[in-house]
Amino acid sequence: MGAYIIRRIALTIPTLLLVTIIVFMLVRFIPGDVITLMVNERQMGTSLAGVDQELTAETLRHALGLDVPIHVQYGRWVSGAVRGDLGLTLWGQKSVVELLSEKVPISFELGILGLIISLLIAIPIGVYSAIRQDTWGDYLGRTIAVLAISVPSFWVATMVIVYPARWWNWTPSMEYIRFIDDPGGNLLQFIIPSAIIGMVMSGTTMRMTRTMMLEVLRQDYIRTAWSKGLTEKVIVIRHALKNALMPVITIVGMMVPMLIGGSVILEQIFALPGVGRWVLDAVNTRDYPIISGLNLVIAIVILGCNLLVDLSYAWIDPRIRYR
Repeated sequence: MGAYIIRRIALTIPTLLLVTIIVFMLVRFIPGDVITLMVNERQMGTSLAGVDQELTAETLRHALGLDVPIHVQYGRWVSGAVRGDLGLTLWGQKSVVELLSEKVPISFELGILGLIISLLIAIPIGVYSAIRQDTWGDYLGRTIAVLAISVPSFWVATMVIVYPARWWNWTPSMEYIRFIDDPGGNLLQFIIPSAIIGMVMSGTTMRMTRTMMLEVLRQDYIRTAWSKGLTEKVIVIRHALKNALMPVITIVGMMVPMLIGGSVILEQIFALPGVGRWVLDAVNTRDYPIISGLNLVIAIVILGCNLLVDLSYAWIDPRIRYR
């Protein structure tokens, strides 16, 4: 197992290099030039923090390190990333690492709460639908799953904002509350968008749980367990559920990285200063260090989640051995 983990970690290095090279190149092919944007902002009288207002376009390009070939820029960025330095933002000249430390926990908290709510909804309903197949409870559970998959999260979020404001003159807090300042207020602020994310995620997980439970419940060892006189609770929890969870864990593992950077719309609607809004602003302003740094973090999270999912298979099924 130890050798397998070391080998997997070693294989992440070329993967990260390839991913960062692709993103590093592609963002520079986006139509428009950041230097042109800065010059236009300066001509309109907007002050650029950390940038001398007297610099010409050429000197500004040199000051930001954008006057060298792209492979040299990438080499400089990689050498800094290896040391834990992801550079400075082009707009404002702030540390990307410090901004990441502020933004990532917000999206991470939103995603984890959404994932927990999703599992609390999906697994019980999926299991119940399987053990009560073709009953009214099964039909209701399948209907809930289809609705969760079909209803857009942005529409639900908009309705949550609009209707309470019209009916009760109440809207969720639009000013971010830090957890260290007010834990209760922070959780109350996050519970609504997290519940919306959890509802949308639960549909797919619910369907997969039901499908796999139905398949496992038809296995011979389950029939043997019934013939031995074991109770339904013991059979479902100790024998069937554990074996049915492997594909479910795969799906959940694929969802976790998406939660960190994929909540752009909900972060916009609920005014949460997380990664989603940040990277959208970075793309609009062509702030390359932010895009490259965030891409590296998300790539590491994805590879880490894939490794944990693979290792969880051996924990669920003792027959699986990694060498």
